[in-house]
Amino acid sequence: MNKDNMLEETVEKDLHIAESPEMVEGAVEESAPEIEILFEDDDVVAIHKPAGLLVHRSYLARRERFFAMQLTRDKVGCHVFPVHRLDRPTSGVLLFAKSSEMANKLCEQFEAKTVDKHYLAIVRGNMHDADTLDYALKVELDDLGDKDVDPNKAAQDAVTSYQPLLNAEIPYPSGRYATSRFALVKLTPHTGRKHQLRRHMAHLRHPIVGDTTHGDGKQNKFFREHFSMNRLWLIAKHLCFDHPRSGERITIETELEEQWFTLFEAFGWDDDKLATDRSYLIV
Repeated sequence: MNKDNMLEETVEKDLHIAESPEMVEGAVEESAPEIEILFEDDDVVAIHKPAGLLVHRSYLARRERFFAMQLTRDKVGCHVFPVHRLDRPTSGVLLFAKSSEMANKLCEQFEAKTVDKHYLAIVRGNMHDADTLDYALKVELDDLGDKDVDPNKAAQDAVTSYQPLLNAEIPYPSGRYATSRFALVKLTPHTGRKHQLRRHMAHLRHPIVGDTTHGDGKQNKFFREHFSMNRLWLIAKHLCFDHPRSGERITIETELEEQWFTLFEAFGWDDDKLATDRSYLIV
């Protein structure tokens, strides 16, 4: 299937997948999540996607009512075309094109690896050294969505750079130790495999907090109970690409949600502490 057909199929799903009776029955009235437009012109639009919001409609999530693609379309007043993905639990910068032509040009940039993407994550344990992990990943298959994919497909190249920024140790046990350690890490994926950042950090034994698939269940439970926060602590913070029409290099940066600053304060990473205790800073 070529790119045009793939893009048209995604838009077609967004327009025509009807809510099934079981979606409507027993549905609780809820308001649409708020999306913030970070950048918009005649050709592209970038939003801040909240954690927990799907990018577009899917037969695998028929009970969902709200999708980033539909909410963006309604907000800007025209159809939008996805050019990359963010996992449902990941928040941050999400880019759409306003035409299939612009979408194809942007997709080519992602395929050519000329788009710069940076994420921030909270991970288990303290980290001290920046490095690049080159560790191939087997394809993760969904029972329904990937039923025609060869389960024996060879592992795909996957490369991620990581840079620890801040460390914390708090006097509360979340496992067998009397204290709990965490780190704030900048992650830069150089390839785009499914759950790449989550799987690579788990491979390094520093799983991202809140990851229910590849993470540490004890740490996740600790965050839910101690901080009353239940989310994946991963945000797409920065996206840089060439404008598909003008060629101008565009940089989009989003702000951290308020939850992050609440957590930073609990970790001792408030402004006053950082001004007097540089031991929290790694770089």
